[in-house]
Amino acid sequence: MGKRICVLEDNESIREIIGFILEEPDYEVKYFKNIQEFRQGAYAFGANLFLLDVMLPDGNGLDLCCELKADKATASMPIVMMSANFSDSGDYNRCNAEDYIHKPFDIDDFMNRLDAQMN
Repeated sequence: MGKRICVLEDNESIREIIGFILEEPDYEVKYFKNIQEFRQGAYAFGANLFLLDVMLPDGNGLDLCCELKADKATASMPIVMMSANFSDSGDYNRCNAEDYIHKPFDIDDFMNRLDAQMN
């Protein structure tokens, strides 16, 4: 079985692009379009990595990241943040995320960043 990634992204087009990108590698991906869905399904999925958008319809991905890092069950889980609105690359440090990806993203850079966290 491949490694598992939980993707929290409200934009359907971006979810489809991510799905296309991750189709090739041996990844199992679970998608969520809002924080409520994420809370209902992500924990049981057994992910190896969380990929979280920042701006969401029902909250902020940075706040969710802080919550995940404070929870003993998910504190050591790699988290990669995504946003088109980062003022600088240090914004993700607010929640101790391992990395951030600026949207729109380069496909090779996207895969390299995820692979670096998965290995």
